[in-house]
Amino acid sequence: MAHRRRVEEEQPLERLFRLVQDGQLRPLQEQLGRAEPSSSWRVKTGCPGRGGDTLLHSAARHGHRDILAYLVEAWELDIEASNRDYKRPLHEAASQGHRDCLLYLLKRGAAVDCLKKGDWTPLMMACTRKNLEVIQDLVEHGANPVLKNKDGWNSFHIASRKGDPVILQYLLTVSPTVWQTESKIRRTPLHTAAMHGCLEAVELLLERCHYEPDSRDQCGITPFMDAVQCGHINVAQLLLEKHKACFTAKDILGAQALHKAAVTGQDKAVRFLVTDLGVGVDERVTLTHYTALHYAAKEGHTNTVKTLLSLGADLESKDGRNRSALHLACAGQHLACIEFLLQCGLKDCPDITGTLAQDLIKNQDILYYFDQKMA
Repeated sequence: MAHRRRVEEEQPLERLFRLVQDGQLRPLQEQLGRAEPSSSWRVKTGCPGRGGDTLLHSAARHGHRDILAYLVEAWELDIEASNRDYKRPLHEAASQGHRDCLLYLLKRGAAVDCLKKGDWTPLMMACTRKNLEVIQDLVEHGANPVLKNKDGWNSFHIASRKGDPVILQYLLTVSPTVWQTESKIRRTPLHTAAMHGCLEAVELLLERCHYEPDSRDQCGITPFMDAVQCGHINVAQLLLEKHKACFTAKDILGAQALHKAAVTGQDKAVRFLVTDLGVGVDERVTLTHYTALHYAAKEGHTNTVKTLLSLGADLESKDGRNRSALHLACAGQHLACIEFLLQCGLKDCPDITGTLAQDLIKNQDILYYFDQKMA
């Protein structure tokens, strides 16, 4: 019986949320006008639904200012109500770019720097989108651009991921030192803009900010490495020309940009590094002695293996454990890559423990192919 009562209560509640979501103000008013006195308290407390959302969360999320105002003014719903992620209606309006809802909530006194789960402010949420007016509204109502979330990202850092130069320029104007920030793993906005290929943003950051050339994150990654491993050659070129980036810089394992490009299968970036910049195609990682060929085989990037070999890579190069690219391709169960390496004439041989590449194969179909090929 208790379960049946809960179901009966949930059905009208679901209808309310659907009406709010669809922007049906008059039907919503009629529905609430017919509400039983015993259920009025649920409306007063915001009618928490899935995830703890209230009707205000739904109205703000879907951009229905008229419904938002009705619920606040007629039913006195709390504009600071939070759901299970501590997200408030202002977060919803900011993240979805609903300026009219945002301005209404701010006018009603909503806390501009309220925090949701992960310590995200509404301004941070707004900076995940290219909506300058919403960002301006929040800042003009006192939002603080230098606040950081739990990962150490401030609003400027978040905006650098989208890379809108107008938004970045605005944030620098209202808070000139906002660029002086690192995440908890020491990544800068320049790292982020470079990784996402935001050329105009990188140009602005190099012009307006003062990042050190080859600034490194916790893993030793530089913005140049980020650009290269994601295939953004134009950004990499800009960092070389305007930032004097070092294209042979190494991370904490001793890997260079060439190795990063091989890991992600960025063939054009590999050619750029070797052909245009003169990076040695068989450069080794300090810790493992991997070459780019090892990395490409490990990840199963057959086309990158072909590219590296066409650039003169040593097919028989061995790492610090005397393993060839064939060992790594077999360990990764990459049949196409194994086939190509064998076709190129690479022979199986034991590593320093006596393990053959064939011994690393777990897939029976690949093992059968290997046995047939070696027979």
